[in-house]
Amino acid sequence: MSRRRRSFRIGVGRGPALLLIAALAGGLAGAGSLSAQQNETNLVARAVTAVKVERSCFVDTLQVTGVVQPRHDVLVRAERDGQQVSQILVEPGDTVTSGQVLLRLKQPEAQRGGAETAVQAPAAGLVYGASARIGAGVSASGEPLFRIARDGELELLGETPVDLMGRLAPDQLARLDIIGVGEVAGRLHRISTSVNPVTQLGQVAIAIGADPRVRIGVFGKATIELARRCGPALPVSAVLYGDGGAVVQVVRNDRIETRRVTVGLIRGDEAEVREGVSEGETVVARAGAFVRDGDRVLPVAARPQPAQ
Repeated sequence: MSRRRRSFRIGVGRGPALLLIAALAGGLAGAGSLSAQQNETNLVARAVTAVKVERSCFVDTLQVTGVVQPRHDVLVRAERDGQQVSQILVEPGDTVTSGQVLLRLKQPEAQRGGAETAVQAPAAGLVYGASARIGAGVSASGEPLFRIARDGELELLGETPVDLMGRLAPDQLARLDIIGVGEVAGRLHRISTSVNPVTQLGQVAIAIGADPRVRIGVFGKATIELARRCGPALPVSAVLYGDGGAVVQVVRNDRIETRRVTVGLIRGDEAEVREGVSEGETVVARAGAFVRDGDRVLPVAARPQPAQ
């Protein structure tokens, strides 16, 4: 009898202990499952640096290098041969009016008695060249006595490849960088209808106007504005190029959506997007940053770059 009672007591004592162990095991298992789910969520929702698609304006330009020359060149010669220069009244750098006397001619010593002849400016402008010398003979077909830039207007004459000439049009704006002067405003006013058969370059002329700071014969560089467009823009790093073209990774409802885009002009580290995204959308700042289409992400705004 005593052995049976001892056995009964032992059995009753183990029951609550087993239940407690089972409960603890279940709680630990539940906690482990919850922790695993949290870890999985943290792994899926990867933090990525993101930027907003903003509106920006882009200018398509073409650079042309050339030499400054008169826009309209006026050559002054004597009306007939055989006379000599007796008096010179102007010199290079002078501004003259139409009809102003530039020099006087007389008959040679062997032909005394002839009246002096006045040579007048056929147009107003800037005298930039002179070959007349006191006592020298003149010729109606020889070297011009004076060269005048009519109305003082100048132009930059340069050349551009033939495949780009189709994008040029009269009155396109230009910025000129003239040696010794700096930046000057200009406008495209003449495009050659022919090209050099050897170099395949065609001439273009950018009007400068009458600017006393600019000297004839000086070198300059013109930046011609071909087109100006305003629209969505992104950092260049946000665009990923592959076999199928350019794509960006749009963040939509905290998930990655890979989208094809059409990239236009590039300005520094900014790219124009012609098609594919709209202003205000959010994209991954550095495309291909260990995320794929459909991945859950936690977008973090990119820090603004410090001013240079």
